[in-house]
Amino acid sequence: MARVLVRDLPDDVVERLKAKAAAEGRSLEGHLRVVLEDASRLGRAEFVALADAIAETTREHPQTDSVELVRAARDRAWR
Repeated sequence: MARVLVRDLPDDVVERLKAKAAAEGRSLEGHLRVVLEDASRLGRAEFVALADAIAETTREHPQTDSVELVRAARDRAWR
């Protein structure tokens, strides 16, 4: 795992973060880990854009019904 160092945080910011961590029953490090993980997740707009891009790729390459594929494979085996 990577390590991150944040320099020159104002003391009042650190104190507020410590208070939030304590209120949630976490260490400061544990609280910051959760905050950073949440911040790294895709937002709704990013998620929708990614889903749209995937859907567009699917439209370019239509999917074949698996029933058709199984029938074709079965028919080839019986010849």
